[in-house]
Amino acid sequence: MSEPCFVPAHILLPDPSVPLDRWACLACDQFTSQPDYWAAARAAAQDGPTALDLVLPEVYLEQPDVEARIEAIHTAMERYARQVLTRAVDGYVYLERVDSTGRVRAGIVGAVDLEQYSYSPGERPAVRPTEGTVVSRIPPRLRVRQGALLESPHVMMLIDDPQDTVLGPLGRAAAGRPPLYEGELMLGGGSIRGWAVEDPARVRAVTDALAALGSQAAFDARYPAAAGQPPLTLAVGDGNHSLATAKAWWEQLKPTLSPAEQAAHPARWCLAEVCNIHSPAIGIEPIHRVVFGADPAAFAADLAAFLREKDAWADPADPGAQRFRLTGGQTLAANDRVHPLAVGTLEAFLGSWLPAHPAATVDFIHDEEAVASLCAGGGAVGVLLPPFAKADIFRGVVLGGVLPRKTFSMGHARDKRYYLECRRILP
Repeated sequence: MSEPCFVPAHILLPDPSVPLDRWACLACDQFTSQPDYWAAARAAAQDGPTALDLVLPEVYLEQPDVEARIEAIHTAMERYARQVLTRAVDGYVYLERVDSTGRVRAGIVGAVDLEQYSYSPGERPAVRPTEGTVVSRIPPRLRVRQGALLESPHVMMLIDDPQDTVLGPLGRAAAGRPPLYEGELMLGGGSIRGWAVEDPARVRAVTDALAALGSQAAFDARYPAAAGQPPLTLAVGDGNHSLATAKAWWEQLKPTLSPAEQAAHPARWCLAEVCNIHSPAIGIEPIHRVVFGADPAAFAADLAAFLREKDAWADPADPGAQRFRLTGGQTLAANDRVHPLAVGTLEAFLGSWLPAHPAATVDFIHDEEAVASLCAGGGAVGVLLPPFAKADIFRGVVLGGVLPRKTFSMGHARDKRYYLECRRILP
């Protein structure tokens, strides 16, 4: 049997005296155009300790003080490792997250083997991205990971487990047992509770269930059109560029290590949460676009001209049409001549339109309300994309490779993973 791609870890947690609603904070790749959210998060954390001290919200990536922020993060990691992260789990953490809609999302925190993951186009490892990786987005994130003592995960991996063989038994075992941690999450993030999974039999059961999902026989049965191809076990649901950054750092570090060191160095793995895509609590939302520095009427006219030029123009009333709702009030539609997905058609248009409009920039926004707010003052246009069927995610990755970048999001922004657990990535 091949080595497992998701393994137990030495997982660190804050002292029980640290309030959860101050410690845990939202994934850094959310609210990237809304600094007010992050100011509110800092206020909610009060004087800490807080995981906000261990991460760099991406809203600050282009700020002139970014290097000082990174230095402060690394310093905080050293201090928190000594004084705050006083508890440890040797195994997994099974968790249940109550999101903003009241749904309960089960997950398991462990470590992804970066040797079994690749974001290079055309490769078929056991762990794969669902969307294209923009390599130019890695370097600024890499500066945070280089020299970091700790990592805290916002990566969420997906398994295609219709029989609920991995998480179901853990949920049944946790029922009635006191949790390892429990509490509300700041700024409308819902609540969370988690249990340690350290019993050798339960740890082995997780390994065996994942091995069965990733077996050649199971893969061929689920995807007969791809029978014989290397099986897919884990697909990245959220945090694609965070996992890619961990991989890039590992590839930089690996040549400096002996074979024995490579086999055991903690940076070879990346802490992540695994969820079942078949869970009713996994909501797949489209990621919308806001184009800053664009006149809404001119943008709509250019998009319409592009669709006609590509013979992709369609009637918005057509049930099979790809619909684009613009914040200016207009709805345009396309057929699948440019791309099978609406997001692919829009990305093809932006790929030709943006170079011709160098003053314009694009941001990727998860909530319709946020899109409307960002465009309310003028000078920007939002493009609201149609729903994306979650059943197509694994099939699309297996049969067609990665999906267009920023195709989907797992739920609303505040329902993303909160930084909570930590792990050392330096010996």
